[in-house]
Amino acid sequence: MTTTRDAAPSRGTPPTIAQLAELAGVSVATVSKVVNGRSEVSAETRALIERLIREHGYRRQKRRANPSALLELVFNELEGAYEMEIIKGVEQVAREHRLAVVLSDQRGGHTPGRSWIEDALTRRPTGVIAVFAGLTPEQRDRLDTRDIPLVLVDPTGDPGHGVPSVGAGNWSGGLSATRHLLELGHRRIAAITGPAHALSSRARLDGYRAALDTAGVPVDPALIREGDFRVAAGLAHGRELLLLPDPPTAIFAFNDWQALGVYQAASELGWRIPDELSVIGFDDLPPAQWVIPALTTVRQPLTEMAAAATGMVVALAQGEPLPGNRVELATDLVTRASTAPPKVSEKFS
Repeated sequence: MTTTRDAAPSRGTPPTIAQLAELAGVSVATVSKVVNGRSEVSAETRALIERLIREHGYRRQKRRANPSALLELVFNELEGAYEMEIIKGVEQVAREHRLAVVLSDQRGGHTPGRSWIEDALTRRPTGVIAVFAGLTPEQRDRLDTRDIPLVLVDPTGDPGHGVPSVGAGNWSGGLSATRHLLELGHRRIAAITGPAHALSSRARLDGYRAALDTAGVPVDPALIREGDFRVAAGLAHGRELLLLPDPPTAIFAFNDWQALGVYQAASELGWRIPDELSVIGFDDLPPAQWVIPALTTVRQPLTEMAAAATGMVVALAQGEPLPGNRVELATDLVTRASTAPPKVSEKFS
């Protein structure tokens, strides 16, 4: 009679599906379903088999057969210009390799749900690109077990050494934006950040602090407000900042949408940009050059970032090693009409 101990693979030897089935106490067919990404297995049994796969290092002996000619592009939410710039970059490279693109919208969630991973495994994509989102360790393991490469774009947190990612120079962007305002003569510079969990927001805030510190300007906690990268946050925090007894002369919004919210707040309260308030954003989305006055902002090369991530996914799918797991593209300050030297306002004269 075969025992579980007999079924265990030798040290250093990857197990067979039959050995995994014996260890889990299930049929070979059940293990095969999990390995091949099929959904008709209970969550408890799937979790057990996935754990055994991780513990014993099971790998397919051959590359997965006939992956679908598509890329899975996962957004935390699909709202507008930011996402369109990413899609353009992915499409440019996908078209060269005759790959279609499937879009997944997590509706504001930064971790895809269970239904997404089940659907993605059923589609058998050539690779997965996750934008401003993170997968759970289990989801990553399930993709890895099936040889489906994953690359993160603008990850919300530390992607870890084993997960390739593409980002921008957020720290240097935050530094250059704040330094620009300091060079114009501003000293009361407010910041409307992104969400605290976002790696990009934390880096921009560190750059903001570094610029102030280098200039010998104390950081005033009352001038730092946590936003969420949406217009409404820029509007709400812009109102609060402009109604302070000692308001800022400049506001650095950590993305262009929040900067547009600040424009609305300034308009409501009768502030003139840039005569009484300088505003600077981050991203350089297309609307930035069309608002009045045109928005000074930090250009984040979103299309190029997406193209780089797509190239990495394709290379991994073809079995090619990457020169490095982290690609970081430079940001650039784009000076337009929304920033100027501070002037004494009649409101406070």
